[in-house]
Amino acid sequence: PGPLAAQLAMYLGYLVGGTPGALVIAVAFIGPSLLMVWGLSMAYVTFGGLAALQPLLLGVSAGVVGLLVRSAWRLSVLTMQRDRFLWIVAAAVALITAWLERELVSLFLLAGCLTMARAGHAPSPAASPALLLMPLAPPMGEPVSTSLSELFWFFAKAGAVVFGSGLAIVPFLYGGTVQEYGWLNDRQFLDAVAVAMVTPGPVVITVGFIGYLVRGDAGLLTAAAGVFLPVFLFVILPAPYFRRAGAHPRVRAFVTGVTAAATGAIAGAAWVLAGRALVDHWSVAIALASLVLVTARKVPD
Repeated sequence: PGPLAAQLAMYLGYLVGGTPGALVIAVAFIGPSLLMVWGLSMAYVTFGGLAALQPLLLGVSAGVVGLLVRSAWRLSVLTMQRDRFLWIVAAAVALITAWLERELVSLFLLAGCLTMARAGHAPSPAASPALLLMPLAPPMGEPVSTSLSELFWFFAKAGAVVFGSGLAIVPFLYGGTVQEYGWLNDRQFLDAVAVAMVTPGPVVITVGFIGYLVRGDAGLLTAAAGVFLPVFLFVILPAPYFRRAGAHPRVRAFVTGVTAAATGAIAGAAWVLAGRALVDHWSVAIALASLVLVTARKVPD
């Protein structure tokens, strides 16, 4: 689990210099973009939003929708290919994510276990009706105060359960920060994603912006530490056994199922965010143009 780009960079550092190498690369990879997001966060709060950049952020938010659609489709083709079972898993997760407007970690685990069971590596778990019919999150009121420890554990969970590209974390963050805890409203969340997209560095750096809006400087550092600590541990702890474990049939089947679920979650998140970001014909045009350009030119996610 973890955002792909950051994890790959840390693993390369581990190959060169062991744990210290992974730590150096983590700081070098995350630090510059976190500092830029920090500056934008301070300006955003100080001026009550970035009025001068608001048209830019609105346009980027619309463009993100196109990127999410393309990312979901690309992952679908690469991961599921012609496997009808995996397509059904992804479609089910997409529908549930769009309906509940939040990501359920339990669905990822269920998808992984079902894929293992289909391959004959584990007993098939019974899907709980209560799991699939969870009520919508309570209506969001005014932003609630939260402790730094609560902030840290939320983002640690995000870093520990999300598979794939940086965009894969978007549905999880939306479900928690907007729907569950009410730390941000829809506009603030879209601005957070947009800020991450217009600054160099991993998309997951949006957690710094969110943390700053919730608890200021300490919140930014806490959110960043929370989301990247599991990623770092997932690199240095299993790295010595990676080659052997990665080829294990059970591990491969489980990861395939989880990736299919992640693909569905990204598609569901694209639907939810589109409802917030595509507010007029210009934003719709930007989203379509973004989708066409990244597809036609095969721009990396």
